[in-house]
Amino acid sequence: MFKTFALASVLLLGSTAIAQSPAPTTDDAMVRETIATYLHGLKFNDVESLKKAFLPEAKLYFVKKNGSLGQLTQEQWYEGFKASAGKEEQGELSIAAVDVAGNAASAKVEEDYPNSHYTDYVSLLKLNGEWKIVNKIFYASSKPH
Repeated sequence: MFKTFALASVLLLGSTAIAQSPAPTTDDAMVRETIATYLHGLKFNDVESLKKAFLPEAKLYFVKKNGSLGQLTQEQWYEGFKASAGKEEQGELSIAAVDVAGNAASAKVEEDYPNSHYTDYVSLLKLNGEWKIVNKIFYASSKPH
């Protein structure tokens, strides 16, 4: 009898905790919308979508093959999209995690392409009611052919 009561209590308490989980906040949804705009820009080589998601002053940081710090401005990064503008990239792009605290947020993005994989970490700030990516760091790896 006690085991049945204990099990019922655990199940009831567990389901209550799940039922009371907070729904995604408006800011969480807005951050995800900004990241979705960013992913659309990557998927379709669409610089205008990227410009909507990023603050113009945002920079991209990465570690070069020689171990030194690499850095790109937005304009330098956009140059790389010109040759493929509008072309859809093959691959799966997804939001792996989002964390929001007040007017600051971060997101982890995974990009799995046929020949490479990227993990991006982007930082966002809410400015004038809009979430913008203010910087990006990333790790890129090649896949064996």
